[in-house]
Amino acid sequence: MNLTPAQRNQLRKRAAIEAAAASPAISMEGATTYELQLGQLAQDRLRLKNIQGTESKVELKKQLLPAYLPYVQGVLAAGNGAQDEVLTTMMTWHIDIADYTGAIEIAAYVLKHKLVMPDRFARTTGCFIAEEVATAALNANKLGHSFSLETLVSVEQLTATEDMPDQARAKLHLALGKQYAGLPVDDKPAETDFDNFYTAKQHLTRAIELHANCGGKKDLERVDRYLKKYAAQQNAS
Repeated sequence: MNLTPAQRNQLRKRAAIEAAAASPAISMEGATTYELQLGQLAQDRLRLKNIQGTESKVELKKQLLPAYLPYVQGVLAAGNGAQDEVLTTMMTWHIDIADYTGAIEIAAYVLKHKLVMPDRFARTTGCFIAEEVATAALNANKLGHSFSLETLVSVEQLTATEDMPDQARAKLHLALGKQYAGLPVDDKPAETDFDNFYTAKQHLTRAIELHANCGGKKDLERVDRYLKKYAAQQNAS
């Protein structure tokens, strides 16, 4: 569904008006723009269901997402927190296509208003966003690829008070620990390097406390060796 700039602007305005009028105690069900988006989503889900390959599904979602963006922008700008399956689904799609900035923007609204995930998801919103982003970061780490530390920090802050299994939170701390420990280090340990490794130690220690078999023990040992090296350098100077 290709929209002109004028159509996108009108869709965003209508979504904002309807979202502002909807009570937080109910859902967006019955609102004209929401129902149209929900109908489009049903069609797009059928298209996705007929595709078996994960990479192909991701590519299709990249093509489909822009059509929902004006609606999402309108709801985020003016919504009162009415239950919204289109919005929560778009949050998951943003994660699927690795647009974590877009996912976090929606997640902040979803968590603030305590929206529930679509029925097919067993996890709560906080658990979902924390675990999915952490998993993506850990997978990138294994492959030697970069991942945004800012994204992980934002997710940690966003989900700090959310209820989730210890293993899920441990995964997020593990990802943060590995990310801080993987930041570039000067040939001679510097104070900024120490700060990063000290922060890495805090996250790795917490990950192990929450889940002993999280896989962070070797990383913690390496971080401890570095911190001892830094301490020895400071004592010698």
